[in-house]
Amino acid sequence: MHLPTQNQLSPTHSQSLVLPFSAIDCTMLNLVGGKAANLGELTQAKLPVPPGFCVTTSAYLLIADQANLTSLIKQVSHADTGNGSSLANNASLIRASILATDLPAAIAEAITTAYHDLSGGESVPVAVRSSATAEDLPFASFAGQQDTYLNIVGVAAVLDAVRRCWASLWTERAISYRTSNEIDQSTVSLAVVIQRMVDAEVAGVLFTANPLTGCRRQMVIDANPGLGEAVVSGMVNPDHVVVDVDTGAIVERRFGDKRIRVQSVEGGGTEHISLSGQDETFCLTDQQIHTLVELGTQVEAYYGAAQDIEWAIDSAGQCWLVQARPITTLFPLPAEAAQAKDTLRVYLSVNVIQGVYRPLTPLGLAAFRLIASSIVTFMGLPLRDRVAGPPFVIEAAQRLFFDITTPLRNAWGRNLLGRVMSAGEARSARVFQELPADPRLALVPFSRPALIRRVVTFVWRARMPHYALQALLRPVAARARVMALRDQLSAQSKLVPSVSAEERMTVIEQLLGSKLVPIFLSIVPVVLINLAVMIPLTRKLLGNSATEDERQVVLRGLPYNPTTEMDLTLWHIAQRLSSDDAIAQLLSTTPSEQLAQRYRGGTLPGTLQR
Repeated sequence: MHLPTQNQLSPTHSQSLVLPFSAIDCTMLNLVGGKAANLGELTQAKLPVPPGFCVTTSAYLLIADQANLTSLIKQVSHADTGNGSSLANNASLIRASILATDLPAAIAEAITTAYHDLSGGESVPVAVRSSATAEDLPFASFAGQQDTYLNIVGVAAVLDAVRRCWASLWTERAISYRTSNEIDQSTVSLAVVIQRMVDAEVAGVLFTANPLTGCRRQMVIDANPGLGEAVVSGMVNPDHVVVDVDTGAIVERRFGDKRIRVQSVEGGGTEHISLSGQDETFCLTDQQIHTLVELGTQVEAYYGAAQDIEWAIDSAGQCWLVQARPITTLFPLPAEAAQAKDTLRVYLSVNVIQGVYRPLTPLGLAAFRLIASSIVTFMGLPLRDRVAGPPFVIEAAQRLFFDITTPLRNAWGRNLLGRVMSAGEARSARVFQELPADPRLALVPFSRPALIRRVVTFVWRARMPHYALQALLRPVAARARVMALRDQLSAQSKLVPSVSAEERMTVIEQLLGSKLVPIFLSIVPVVLINLAVMIPLTRKLLGNSATEDERQVVLRGLPYNPTTEMDLTLWHIAQRLSSDDAIAQLLSTTPSEQLAQRYRGGTLPGTLQR
């Protein structure tokens, strides 16, 4: 298929209303939306993008003003998204207002001129796609939130499709999704991409990183005969390919049933053709797969991040980029993570061990680093930067991880980690049992005498044998000592209200950096003795009559377990509140945000306010 180049599409006199892809870049997000900004960037990068133009947000703002949408949008912004009928009614009113408003002459003229420039004066098929200003962003994927119209032919049909794209900004689904991502409804507007249609023989999506495993060195391709709509909408089970980026090897190839083919209809529109039986023919050749991988590599390199790409291959075998957006579902890798596939780093999530699944605050991360630095210093190991923490303390997505690769490549360290995880995190322990099979974690030689000397020195300096014997022989005295240490730590952390913020931070830094660790290390033997005695004891007493998880339940029921005591306290509070019908009704019918506001304002009933 012959498509005109972007150089044949020049900016019109109504440049603020319509822009060709060649005049668009990523700095124009507010004017052209996410989709058009990406297509403009790819066009300027000389990648194979079907030519087209963008009806900018300036045109949408004109129609929104003419339709008097301001008051309706305010109603949507302040509405309770949990109230489905109210949301549906407000959204429907906005869409109806847009569709009923006459298109301003300046907009119609600008689109008509740009369409004729694109088509050379003929009625050629185009794809009309929404491009919202809150779309295809690094932190959220708005794919499918607004409408797309394929194989639109003629000026009148294009103008109608543009109007319907504007209206699709205000579906219930789009409004709810923006609300959940804390995007102000009043700041959102919509541009529309009009792009020369590729009459695809085969089309689909390409992920430049494996979205299921998170592997950055694998690309995943889903393909189906005909237009890519069948794959993007999920209406078919497509052919599936996984390619190793480093070697180019196809590591997985799975046939899809490909029961539906979406194809263009002469004169405009598309049709869905049901295909009988399962097609055992793969719809991509190996050469086409490698071409797509090469194209994906170029797009990812241009953006510097993994991409979700829509592509199409026409009857001449030309591969086209239809869209590209960031993959927003990949968990970020630590900055220190190895990029080479033959190197494996293993990170243990401190958040998961602590049961804190949400991101830590910057202050929390800094505190953990200081504590880790204090432990390393106590062991007599060198440390470059006490504030930055030791090298094994890693941060990713504001979560804390320990790089445990080195101990996993050590026979003693591997055994110790396995035992500790079996006692404290049974689900992770199963992973530790499988990791040694990976050749990238093969054992490396180490100096056993040097390690023994370092461990013995550390244990003796921390007086761990003394505290362990006390916990074993005099458990009541050991607990009394631990309680006294708790009170000592609490007293040291108390500050008079008049101290400055700088003085407060200095005291906290000293506490975390030097005073906390000796106290912590004197408590560790008590915990270890408890685990060393109680875990084998429960296994002996319960035998095969209880599973490992059930034995953990028994252990959590022992006296002085702080987690269990906190749970019991919360349970007692819930029991007391549920016995009051008025309080129970208030809690069950009032949104949590409103309860929080009332608590801060001191307007909750006395029982709750306390």
